Amino acid sequence: MPLHHAVLALLTRRPNHGYELKARFEEAIGPQWGGLNIGHLYQILERLVRDGYVSRSQVTQTDRPDKNLYTLTEAGEAELRSWATTAWVRVGGFRDELFLKLLGAVALGPQALTTLIESQRQTYLSELAGLARQRRAHADEPLVAVLIDAAIAHTKADLGLLDSAAQHLGPLAAAHGAQAPEGSQAPERVQAQGGADEAGGHGGTRGSRTESA
Repeated sequence: MPLHHAVLALLTRRPNHGYELKARFEEAIGPQWGGLNIGHLYQILERLVRDGYVSRSQVTQTDRPDKNLYTLTEAGEAELRSWATTAWVRVGGFRDELFLKLLGAVALGPQALTTLIESQRQTYLSELAGLARQRRAHADEPLVAVLIDAAIAHTKADLGLLDSAAQHLGPLAAAHGAQAPEGSQAPERVQAQGGADEAGGHGGTRGSRTESA
């Protein structure tokens, strides 16, 4: 539950209400993560209160509706410490759509594979240029800068993957491409053969067989 623990981390400084937590999360993490949906945040807070990691109190306001204030409990701090000091282990594998696109391009042959790889390469290079601009803009925000650095490193690794894909999948795509013309031309040969049969009068023979049947 990474977002649950991120909320616990934000509450270590001081109690907050929902919209303050949303703003602080987006400021701390920066543009790479994306915005935090306020409805989802309140669901997280409800879960944390239910689990005893956060307490909720109501603050009366004279000029606006009362607001809920959320405070980290001792149990919540212990849970955060346990989570934040243990290594992260990937459990979901690599489900990147690019791998499915490579599957499709290989099936279509070498030209499709080359087109995909070059198009993807330009996309990654554009992403790197944008990330470099973001990195300069957030140079004074350490946590945001670290996340952008991670995105840059990931994108550079993806560029290297394209070279590996071209090397290892090229022969397989060529094999598929060599088989494709036979399959694609077979209907044409059948149609041409059928036309020749009709031109030679075999069509009439088939008709007479139908009539006699």
